[in-house]
Amino acid sequence: MTRTLIIAGGVAATLIAGPAFAGDRHKAITPYIEIGQVATFDFNGSDVLTYSTVAAGVDATVQTRRAQVQVSYRYERRISWDKKVGDDDIHSGLARAAVKVVPGLSVEGGALATRARSDIRGAAPGVLAGNVDNISQIYSAYVGPTLSTHAGPASIGASYRFGYTKVEAPKATGVAPGAPRLDRFDNSHSQIAQATIGVKAGTVLPVGVTASAAWERDDASQLDQRYDGKYARGDVVLPVAPTIALTGGVGYEKIEVSQRDAKLDIAGNPVTDARGRFVTDAASPRRIAYQTDGLIYDAGVIWRPSPRTTLQARVGRRYGGMTYTGSFSYAPSHSVGMQIGVYDSVETFGHQLENGIANLPTSFIEQRDAFGQQFSGCTYGASSSAPGGCLNGVFQSISTAAYRARGVDGVISAHRGPLSFGVGAGYANRRFYAPGGTGFTVNGTSDQSFYVDGFMNAALTRRSGVSANVFGNYYDSGIAGAKPVTSVGATGLYYLNFGRLGTSASLGVYSFSQEGVSDQVSGQAQLGMRYQF
Repeated sequence: MTRTLIIAGGVAATLIAGPAFAGDRHKAITPYIEIGQVATFDFNGSDVLTYSTVAAGVDATVQTRRAQVQVSYRYERRISWDKKVGDDDIHSGLARAAVKVVPGLSVEGGALATRARSDIRGAAPGVLAGNVDNISQIYSAYVGPTLSTHAGPASIGASYRFGYTKVEAPKATGVAPGAPRLDRFDNSHSQIAQATIGVKAGTVLPVGVTASAAWERDDASQLDQRYDGKYARGDVVLPVAPTIALTGGVGYEKIEVSQRDAKLDIAGNPVTDARGRFVTDAASPRRIAYQTDGLIYDAGVIWRPSPRTTLQARVGRRYGGMTYTGSFSYAPSHSVGMQIGVYDSVETFGHQLENGIANLPTSFIEQRDAFGQQFSGCTYGASSSAPGGCLNGVFQSISTAAYRARGVDGVISAHRGPLSFGVGAGYANRRFYAPGGTGFTVNGTSDQSFYVDGFMNAALTRRSGVSANVFGNYYDSGIAGAKPVTSVGATGLYYLNFGRLGTSASLGVYSFSQEGVSDQVSGQAQLGMRYQF
């Protein structure tokens, strides 16, 4: 959840070990095709829209001692009946994998396809049936090796990761005409290289000592934006009781974010292409959006009263001011897990998204939700040791500018017999960095969001079951003249299977409100049939 330099070797060991049941050998690959009929209801205007869907997908899981892989992918084609609903292609999926190549060397990767909100001032659809504004299709993936080995008492770790993110431009955003135009993200690629060496307390010294270094680079096509960061630090851990240790670290970092100007027309307005993105002025000098160079330090406490409970909290100085980070994990049983994280980091959209995907579990609970924003909210783990993670803070809007991301995320997931459920909640704040002197700029603007997300799956019989999802979001862009946005909604699904053939019925309701705009309430319904091969 944050940019850290802490013990890549320990991270590698966790990835290789995986969930508690990783030693079990389990493989399942289930492709399917599906057809459906959807109706949407505008309760404000009494409009009813209908369209058909044709979909194909696959759910696959491989859990062995050497590999942990899970893939859930779906392609859907929407077919309009009366041309009031556009014919659309929709991709939704998540893939997570960690494969042990040889002892000490593993390869990890992840990929995501989803739809999410584009402009933070605009519409905030949470039930994605029918015509929806302010939504972009997003693709993101990363892959890289991780090395974990020993040299005498010292643990040595190294890792490299390459990532790529692509965002399709939205259609209508719902932003009032005349509002300042915001830049639209196109694509970026990133690289991260880390190395660490350390010894545990009591092996060489009474304290544990770790030295680490990293290099990070993110290049975005829009305005030729570039993030370049270099880090080096040392950390010590001093046990003061059987379950408590004090920790502290000091180091050096250098970060620079830069970009070029947009071309301007004769009126001084940015020139945009056919998709609404700014056209880069290749002849302009590179402008500094954010820069820091100097000492960083922090100190904190580690509390681990049992293998099932861990608390870490740190306070220090970084990015030119105070910084607070921490985490808490609790797994009271094999079927219940909880995780909370407090983060603070300078980010780009592509890097934060790829990092968020990497923090999702390699074994997750699949949710059948005909209308939701699949995988753009919370994803819940199938093991108490990895309860899941949320991408809501990343997807509160899609930003081209770099920003300082601060917030807190929490997830609880549980499963027992035929019932599974989860709840995620959090708060996110972003302070943006951009060069000034080019007309309207988001530099210095801070946006924020609150979210809550919940799901429930329950098998009623061997052939039938129900699932439900609820969500609520609040967005405040911080841009002058833009009003906060609130959205809430719920969906439910009932399924009944006849061997390989399954039927389903879904209902959904969604409400959107913004000061100065009439509240919008809509309903959705779907009947579908799925054949599993």
